[in-house]
Amino acid sequence: MSDEGKSLLTPAPDFGAPLDLLHACHGRIETQCATLLKLPGHIQVHGADTQARQAATAIVRYFSSAGQHHHEDEEQDLFPLVREHAATNGDDRMLALLDNLSVQHRDMEAAWQALLPWLEPLSRGEPSMCDAAGIARFTALYRAHIALEEQTLLPYGRKALQADQLAELGRRMALRRGIIWPKD
Repeated sequence: MSDEGKSLLTPAPDFGAPLDLLHACHGRIETQCATLLKLPGHIQVHGADTQARQAATAIVRYFSSAGQHHHEDEEQDLFPLVREHAATNGDDRMLALLDNLSVQHRDMEAAWQALLPWLEPLSRGEPSMCDAAGIARFTALYRAHIALEEQTLLPYGRKALQADQLAELGRRMALRRGIIWPKD
């Protein structure tokens, strides 16, 4: 079999595969959390240097835009579709999980808001008291949340949702970001 025409790189998922896109976003969230966890040690050694400022800026930008969109994708679009299927099929376990995931979104948002008074000044290179405990709480909340979604919600969605539902989910996710999908 010839390898001609095969790409060395796996293409990133697009809005045509919305559950894969949500999965990929979880990977990016994990990367941002890992950077966030490194910041206190870096600042202790190097202060609010260029790397610290750049990292803080990237983290603030990510969780204030893409991270927010990710939660909206789930709360406004994915969860209602899964909830409808679970209710129709009497899946009380999934209904309880969706309620729990929604509460976790509120908890993560509150933890994020608690970090902003430290991260925003740092992104400008201003002295700021590091909130190591807040960072640990925020990243732990996200990691536990992602694990639940990866182990339970996304596999359930892959089995439960029909092609037309996935297409509409992808279209709405794209629209939220100002993108027309599907492309002509």
